[in-house]
Parts: sequence; C-alpha cells; structure tokens
Amino acid sequence: MRIALISPVARRCQGYHTIGSKIPQLGLQVLAELTPDPHKVEIIDEIFGFETTQREVRRGRFDLVGVTSYSSGATRAYEIAAQCRREGIPTIMGGPHAWAVPEEAAKYFDSVAVGECDSLWPQIVADAAQHRLQAQYTGRLAPLDCPGMGRAAQHIQPINGTYDVASIQTSRGCPVGCEYCSVTKFNGAAIRRRRIDDIIDEWNRTPRRFVFVVDDNFFGVGPKHAEWAKELLRRIIKRGRRRLWFSQTTINMGDDEEGLRLAYKAGCRGMLIGFETFNAESLKDWHKPINRRNVGRYRELVDGFHRAGISVFGAFIIGADQDDEDTVAETAIQSVKLGIDTIQITNLTPLPGTKLYQRFMAEGRILAANYPEDWERYTFVETVYHPGRMSAQELDEAIYELRHAAAHTAWVWRRTLRTLCMTRSLTSASFIHGMNKGWKRMAKLQLPRDEARFGFVPRCSARTRKLRDAFTLSLAKYQSALASPSPEVGSA
Repeated sequence: MRIALISPVARRCQGYHTIGSKIPQLGLQVLAELTPDPHKVEIIDEIFGFETTQREVRRGRFDLVGVTSYSSGATRAYEIAAQCRREGIPTIMGGPHAWAVPEEAAKYFDSVAVGECDSLWPQIVADAAQHRLQAQYTGRLAPLDCPGMGRAAQHIQPINGTYDVASIQTSRGCPVGCEYCSVTKFNGAAIRRRRIDDIIDEWNRTPRRFVFVVDDNFFGVGPKHAEWAKELLRRIIKRGRRRLWFSQTTINMGDDEEGLRLAYKAGCRGMLIGFETFNAESLKDWHKPINRRNVGRYRELVDGFHRAGISVFGAFIIGADQDDEDTVAETAIQSVKLGIDTIQITNLTPLPGTKLYQRFMAEGRILAANYPEDWERYTFVETVYHPGRMSAQELDEAIYELRHAAAHTAWVWRRTLRTLCMTRSLTSASFIHGMNKGWKRMAKLQLPRDEARFGFVPRCSARTRKLRDAFTLSLAKYQSALASPSPEVGSA
C-alpha cells in the first residue's frame, strides 16, 4: 500500500509561514518510521507549496492519505480530504486539531485519529490495507521509554522539497498547563522521556548538521527533570556526533549553571523561552506560575544563558486583558533592554482544546467562528477574539507597526554584534544573525499585505519611535563584555 502523509498550510498566509528555515513536520516522520513493511510512505509538506498535493494525490498513485494539522491548517486539510474523496482515496486525520474537534473532522475525513496514536498506527495501516478503516481511533499517551518509540525516519524528505534542518524529540508533555496552550492536555502533564540510547542513535544518524530539538519543555521545571536533561547532555558530549542545535525551555534553566554549560558544550546555540509578558497579572490569568515567580528576575536569568554562550529567543504574546495599544511597543523595547537576542511577538490565539478557547467561547468573545473557513485565521498573526482594552483591529494595527519598524530599520547586524558581545560565541551570533535576517525578510514580505489590509502606512508617533528604538538600541552597554572572555565559551 502506498501512503501519502501530508502537512497542510493555511492558504491566506502560506508565504508568511514559508520564508524561514524549512523545519520538518516531525509527526509525519515518526509515523513513517512506524509504518510496517511492505507499505511505503511519501511525505508532502505544504510549506513548499500546494502544487504537489494537487498534482500527485490521485487514484492509483496513493492508497491512503493521512493528514496531520494544527488549527490554522484545518481549512486546507478539509480541501485535501475533498480532493481525496473525488479520487476515491481513503483518508485519516490526526494531530492537535482533530483531537480538539473530532466531530468536525469526521465530516470531512473517513477516519479520525484522536490523541497520540503512535501505538495504533500499525493497526490503522493494517485496517486500511484490508479496506476496513474505522471511523475513529482513540490513542493513549505513547510509552516513550519503549525501544524505538518516538523515533523519526530522518532519511525521509518530502517529495516536494528538502528540509534545511533535522528535528528530534527527546520528550513529550509539559506540567505548566498554560491557559492558551493545548500541550498539557494533548501530551499530558508528566514529562515522558525517550531512552537516551535511542536518542543518541537517532542523533548520530540524522544527515543534517543543525538540529531542532522539538521538546515543548527541554529542561523541565524541577530537579528531577533537570537531572535527566543534564544526563542526556553528558551522553551527547561523550557519544554524539558534532551538531549545533536549538530547543525550547522554561526560564528556570537560566539558574542552572551546570545545565547551561553542558548544553553549550553539547552544541546548543539557542533556546526559545516563552516569556509571554512582563505583566504579572496576565501571567496569573494565563496560569504560568513559573514566569510569575521570576518576572522580576528575567534579566538575571537571560544573563545566565548568555554567560554560557547560549542565545535567547524570546516569545511574547499580546492580547491579555491587561494589554492595550501601547503594549506591543513596550514589550519590544523591554525585551531588547533585557538582552533578548531575537523576539517573537504574536497575537493571543484561543486554540480549540485549550482552556482559553473554552473561556472566550463562554464569554462570547470569539469573533472568528465561521468554521471551518475561519480556522485559517488562527495563525497567531491575526486577532480572532475581542480583547479587553482595545479592539481586534487596534491590536492587529499595533503589531503591523512592529513589522513596519522591523522592515524599515537597519538592525540585523547591530543585533548580531550585540549577541556576540553578550555570548562571546561566534556560532551563537551566527545563529541569531540567520534568525533575525529571516524575521526581517518575513516582515518585508508581509508589508504589502498589511498595507492593503489596513489601508495606511504607519506614521511617526511616540509608539513608532519606541519601536524603532527597540531595533536600534546602542551597543555601548554591551561592548565591555568583550573584555572579559569566558573560559567555558571562548570563540566557539
């Protein structure tokens, strides 16, 4: 049986999503690894475009089509299902959106896989081969400590493109339980770990030299979590091939000098940290206690990463009930003053399956509810609900001002040099240079759409001046760092 595994992308912002690095859809590579012989899998990832799906998904070419999708790609996923139905190809949908709204997905797909279905995938393939695909499969949290579980088919590339980096997962689950995030409900509150020997083996076999470790919380939130992560790092240092890598973690890792030192030695050059906001009340509303406890120590913890040579990718969310039109500019300039190397500011988005979605629906605050068409608006770059202290339009315009400032200010090399000063690491500075070049490129490409949508070009104001200041902050306060090289980092 020939199986196509497809990752759809929202049509309305496909270009915006596909300008940066081409990162694997790891879930599809994991299913490919789990597919038993003699069945064959091919991957189509629509970050490379829609044409291959439209051309190749035909009767006689594939016998089963599996789709995994976030909510933003659900509208496109249903288009793919309709194409398959016309061709007479059986379909199954899984992933976070299908888990959150299985009844909706069942209207378009022949079968729906709810939750983690790693253990069920061989049975699903067998059922499809015998033409008895069930309407729904309900999975359970995968036993990642079993041999081979969670492993991805690193050698399989999409038939419509080539990924720039590799993706590897060492764990699943997150105990934090943020109101706007579905990870804790989808993957569980307990952090489940893969066998370290299996991780090292996959690490050494991947053909890419740069790796994205896709764990939602690499370091965890307590001493036991941290000790496991440090043991993994020691084993990578001892037995792993030389790779540079990037992952996601919580802010508390900035307190662990040993963990940071090991991470850098193991090849880590950047960590994405969900700072979310500088407002303690917003952190309380969103149920992010680990940040609320540390919001006054953000700078100290960021400095901890930098002393180890690791750059900081700061993620922020705008749209809390405490936020107003000035919050975007305030967040941008505060984050740069903290020393954050690259920032990601997105619109608060109430995804189905989250507590935030349930609360906003109960309060009648969701404005984009013409489903399934409106799912493609749930992209984190558009406001789909009624904020508390401004309109949705005002929030979108404030973030438009941020993109406009990013596109029209000479800041990328300035930020690269600042990262070099703070981390004393050429490879970390190079990583940040690439990230910020991509950031600026995306902002430039989005501007024509922004101008057409909003009907104006941002004018000079106190807010736009603050945004430009955030991108042009002086290097002088960081240059003294070059005078005190770190014996742990050096010039690597």
